[in-house]
Amino acid sequence: MTTEKAGRPTSSFDGFPSELFTFLEGLEKDNSKTYWEANRAVWEASVKEPVNRLMADLEDEFGPLRTFRPNRDVRFSPDKSPYKTWVGVTTSDRAVGGIGAFLRLDADGMRLAGGAMAMAPDQIKRFRTAIDDAGSAARFESIRGELADQGLPVEPGMQPVLKRVPSGFPPDHPRGELLRWKGAVVIKEYQLADWMHQPRAIDAVRELWTATRPLKEWIDAYVGESETPRRR
Repeated sequence: MTTEKAGRPTSSFDGFPSELFTFLEGLEKDNSKTYWEANRAVWEASVKEPVNRLMADLEDEFGPLRTFRPNRDVRFSPDKSPYKTWVGVTTSDRAVGGIGAFLRLDADGMRLAGGAMAMAPDQIKRFRTAIDDAGSAARFESIRGELADQGLPVEPGMQPVLKRVPSGFPPDHPRGELLRWKGAVVIKEYQLADWMHQPRAIDAVRELWTATRPLKEWIDAYVGESETPRRR
């Protein structure tokens, strides 16, 4: 994950324009520099600008926000498509093991998340230590229950869950399920709808990010950022 922090407009967010989603739909069909250059004005006015407005309106409450660069890192990928077919915002500046709040927009709609999507190896080790400890685990389970009551289940994230309890812990550990996780995140997806083109779209972002703040704070306290060097 590579992020950038752009200049912020002073006017307030008034929704994601429909052109944002049609631009991304077109990019899915024609992921080429030719398409990008032909539609650069749409990117600037209907994608970058409204996203910057959203960020400007949320930063006082959630701290510095960053956007994902539109260019894909294709150095080690067999897929040489030059551009991401989505646009994203995050509170994290970490390429590996980011903890925070996330927003992703693509042609089909919007995805919001809060927590740790994919922990780095050193974070996984600390997460397991915290889950093994009865006190910190009890707080995690309490947060998990509170979020579940709101219809926001905490999930193990993007990385595959281990099939067995990891070595160093008894196979019948009372929290064996959690010890197999490599992330802890709430994800909520929304299909493209008219309300996303209106100012109230920001309310959905604020609601999810606020609800998941206790989860982020637990991860910050017991797991912390990865010590893996930031990707340049």
